[in-house]
Amino acid sequence: MTSRTITLDGTRTRPADITDIACADAPVSLAAEGLDRAAAAHKAAAELAERRPVYGRNTGVGANRTEDVEAADTDTHGLRLLRSHAGGIGPLVPAPQVRAMLAVRANQILAGGAGLQPVFAEALAQALNSGHLPEIHEIGAIGTGDLTALAEAGLTLIGERPWTGGHAAPPEPIRLETGDALAFCSSSALTIGQAVLGWSEITTLLRATQVVTALSLLAVDGSREPYDTQVHAGRPHPGNIAVATEMRRLLGGPGTVVAETAGVEAAEAGAGHSGPRESCVAASPPLGDERAVPTPRVQDPFGYRCFPQVHGPAVEAATALERVLDVEINSASENPLISAGTGTVHHHGGFHQATLGLTLDHLRVALLHTAHLSAARLATLVEPAFTGLRPFLAEGAAASSGVMILEYSANSALAQLRNAAYPAALGHAVLSRGVEEHASFAAQSARQTLQAATAYRLVLACELVTVVRALRRRGITPDPSTPIGTAFAAAAPRLDPRTEDRSLSEDVETAGMLLDTLAGV
Repeated sequence: MTSRTITLDGTRTRPADITDIACADAPVSLAAEGLDRAAAAHKAAAELAERRPVYGRNTGVGANRTEDVEAADTDTHGLRLLRSHAGGIGPLVPAPQVRAMLAVRANQILAGGAGLQPVFAEALAQALNSGHLPEIHEIGAIGTGDLTALAEAGLTLIGERPWTGGHAAPPEPIRLETGDALAFCSSSALTIGQAVLGWSEITTLLRATQVVTALSLLAVDGSREPYDTQVHAGRPHPGNIAVATEMRRLLGGPGTVVAETAGVEAAEAGAGHSGPRESCVAASPPLGDERAVPTPRVQDPFGYRCFPQVHGPAVEAATALERVLDVEINSASENPLISAGTGTVHHHGGFHQATLGLTLDHLRVALLHTAHLSAARLATLVEPAFTGLRPFLAEGAAASSGVMILEYSANSALAQLRNAAYPAALGHAVLSRGVEEHASFAAQSARQTLQAATAYRLVLACELVTVVRALRRRGITPDPSTPIGTAFAAAAPRLDPRTEDRSLSEDVETAGMLLDTLAGV
């Protein structure tokens, strides 16, 4: 649990705040001005419903929007709405994702457009701080509001369903008022929360990718020319420039490698690196060793040479998603929207998540492309022409397999990522007697993004295991004064140095956890 208390205010909460609440159990407080906005909207909603039809308060919902709620039925209308919509199916949502949903919904209530009792936000904050969570089923939304998930949460808040977990007293049951049910459910808080967690993990992995790529560049005597400022000044895409700049930072100045093997100075002269090509490696093992000097190259494969051009779009896509999430977390997008300042109500489509869904789809496709490069770099690391070592970095008896299987494992994970990258936005649905004739499927896109992050981590972990072995076998240690030297010093002691043929499953698992550390060098 982090000691940083996060104050939700409905206007300035960031995706990183939601991540800390969801994954680090950061304590939550509510800003007074947010509670005031919620209270004003609640008062205005009640007054509006006295003099005109307000969707979901004194009318039915969906195709039943033309059905008026009779005066005698106002006390039970909301309860029936929650019960009928709490029809989620499939597996239960993991706890961090439920916590993200509760945090997002509490913050949105404080934006002041729902017309909901402020006590709902207070109860959500208390649930987060006491560790109590509602049971939420994963499947039920199509990108026009997480109706089933929020109805299940709503029934828990009013005491009809039990809380799970907890280390302190749960929130007291809320007395449901007319209009509360739809006002609470009119949100995509689960989808947004899942998207936040996907964004957070992928952003971390994108930073770690640059570190792993820099290590691989050292292991194959790769060129720094693709990252030069002149290259990217001529085609200044922001993501490409950022990636190239970061690669230069990670690698440090030229000659930032110390070799552990004696006699490397003599071997350097025979390495064949001359002319304009600037190598990342200042020294290589002696030619008499089985670790021969790699064949010189005029230019490197795409996994190195085109890295800024392929990884850059993924970095830009993650940044674009962060901007969208900033809006969604702090949005007053409930339908109907209550404006306390003007005393008006607007029936609208602000709940529709086309922007979020399309942005998530874009990120996954971009992530797939940079994952392809990771698998391509892994292929160079097991190839003697690039390392001067035996095939698959094997040692010992002839025909030893070394890390051969990691290519297969990486491409298996890559196939899972490819499946997850399929755009959810290609779906279509016509529902509620034709009244709701479009859906974004952002809910599916958010879940696919979480799946893509898991698969991508495995791809990158396979490359990390392989490159650490390659650097060890070549006797190369990055200069510890450089960021890449810091990264190697953090990774190498954690990864098993044994080179005989053995299972590498635990190595990949360890490498997957190390990626979070490497992202911060």
